[in-house]
Amino acid sequence: MEKEELIKMKRRLKTLQKRMAQLGPVTRGSVVIIGTRNKQSYFSLNRNKRTQLIYLGKKRHVRAKEYSDNYKELRAIVEEMTMINMTLLKENAWP
Repeated sequence: MEKEELIKMKRRLKTLQKRMAQLGPVTRGSVVIIGTRNKQSYFSLNRNKRTQLIYLGKKRHVRAKEYSDNYKELRAIVEEMTMINMTLLKENAWP
C-alpha cells in the first residue's frame, strides 16, 4: 500500500475520533409508537433478554430519538475505525 493512502487513512481516523467526541448522549434502543387510537411514544430497550419500555410522552420523544440516533452514528463510526485499524495493522503502518 502506498504511503499516501496510509496517511489518508490515519487522517480519516483522526476525523472519526473528533466526530465521536462531538456526539452527545447515547442510548441503545429505539423510539416506538404504540397504540391504535391513542398513539403514545415509548423508548424500547432489550436488556437481559427482556424488553423494557419507558413512556416518553410528547416532551421527551425528540430527545430520546436524538440519543438513539447518536448511538447509531457511534456504531457506524466504530465500525469504520475498526476497518481502518485492521488495514493499518495488516500493513504494519501504525507507529
